[in-house]
Amino acid sequence: MEKIPMTARGYSALEEELKRRQQIERPRIIQFISEARTHGDLAENSEYHSAKEAQALNEMRIAELEDKLSRAEVIDVSKLSGSTVKFGATVTLIDEDTDEKRVFQIVGENEADVKEGRVSITSPTARALIGKKTGDSVEVNTPGGGKSYEIVDVAF
Repeated sequence: MEKIPMTARGYSALEEELKRRQQIERPRIIQFISEARTHGDLAENSEYHSAKEAQALNEMRIAELEDKLSRAEVIDVSKLSGSTVKFGATVTLIDEDTDEKRVFQIVGENEADVKEGRVSITSPTARALIGKKTGDSVEVNTPGGGKSYEIVDVAF
């Protein structure tokens, strides 16, 4: 079993989603199925089939969350230090073409959100940054084409 790196915040978010799906969504869907059963012939009952599909999707997501949580390797970013980019680092970059400043934190796949400044450890940007230091120039091959960045700061 391959471990899944994530921050404590990412682990907590998965736990909260799992709890919500088990304690709120599951009973709500079961209630909806019970109500739909009372509406007659199940073969032609679209509400029943819709509820059963929602139940299957919810149970599939619960299993996925349980798997991810069981394989999680929680990395405490507050205990990390150094000047080299690694998992959990918050990296300040300057686009060498536009002089635009960008700040990214390198996080696990499940917690990535580019709009919030969190990029997945498996993303092209993070892979290009890993192992680099302040002052290094980095070429990133993105779907929109190549980008050149200078690393201005690495923080934890």
